[in-house]
Amino acid sequence: MKESYMNDFKEALKKENLKFTNQRYSILKFFVNNDGHYDCDDIIHYLTKNKIKVSKATTYRTLDLLVKYNFCSKMVLDDGIARYENKIDSNHHDHMICIDTGKIIEFISPEIEEIQENIAKEKGYEIIKHVHQLFVKKISKN
Repeated sequence: MKESYMNDFKEALKKENLKFTNQRYSILKFFVNNDGHYDCDDIIHYLTKNKIKVSKATTYRTLDLLVKYNFCSKMVLDDGIARYENKIDSNHHDHMICIDTGKIIEFISPEIEEIQENIAKEKGYEIIKHVHQLFVKKISKN
């Protein structure tokens, strides 16, 4: 793991008056080493499988910290379950979510980004951040 991530993580913990622990470090390391979209239980299961004992409360507190300091992002879908993904060294992208399977498909569209920027500018605004989610259904081939 890059030294700068570790220093930023330790600084974030310090600002929040939280101790640096192996459990918190393992959660950060999980995101640095894994692409994808994971809920809290996925992360706990992965860590437990790798002999790291972590509570749900610690996991959620650490996830909140990682979101607050832009190490990962949080996405809540229609099922109400929060999913998290790595934001470290990650390019902006949007999501399509299959309503049948729950599969999350990442995509990038410069055209959509430009349209959003133009609309905001026309209305006198600047986009600071956005979440673009398309809920889709597979087209059946006849």
